[in-house]
Order: sequence, then structure tokens, then C-alpha cells
Amino acid sequence: MSAEQSPVITWSDFERIDVRVGTIVEARPFPEARKPAYQLLIDLGPEVGLKKSSAQITRHYTPETLVGRQVLCVVNFPAKQIGPFRSEVLVTGAPDAEGHIVLASLAGPVPNGNRLA
Repeated sequence: MSAEQSPVITWSDFERIDVRVGTIVEARPFPEARKPAYQLLIDLGPEVGLKKSSAQITRHYTPETLVGRQVLCVVNFPAKQIGPFRSEVLVTGAPDAEGHIVLASLAGPVPNGNRLA
């Protein structure tokens, strides 16, 4: 769906989406996933805590390059069971020209748990 086709939402609608900054503290391969993915542990600050996520980002990242990286996560979606793993937050990104996800990032460091405004 292009931006021109997207429905117009209100500020109140936007505020319902809770997007927080977190730092990846652990990343490991997820061999049980149907598509190549990593299991991530993300520090989302004292209010949200440590949360797990599964992310199909193996094309551009290795576990070593992910640890310490700040990411933007939707924290108020329901958890999703992916095989034996329970993904608790959605890590955001956008597809490159080939459809491989590039993580959304910030221009500079901010405290974990800060909400996207």
C-alpha cells in the first residue's frame, strides 16, 4: 500500500502505537525459523524491561554487528509464537531494493525506553 492509499489517521491513533528505543544486548541465530532470522534480546529501559524479538534481518547483519545497536521497537503488539520462540516486540525496519530488511535507526544515541514522538 503506498502512502497515497494509506488511510488518514488521527494523532490519537498514532499515540496508540507505542514505539520505544532499545539496545540489542543479545543476538543469536534462529535455526527453527522458516525464513532465516535471529533471536534478539532487547533492553527497552526500566519501564518496559528486557524483551525478546525474532527478526528476519540476516542479509545485512550478523549477531556480532547487532549487539549494542539501538533499534526502534513496537512494544504494544501482542506477543507472537514463532515455533519454539515467543517474540514479544516488533523491531522496525524497511526493505531495501531487493526486499531485505534494513533496521530503522536514530541519528544519535538516546536513553533506552524513550518513546518515539
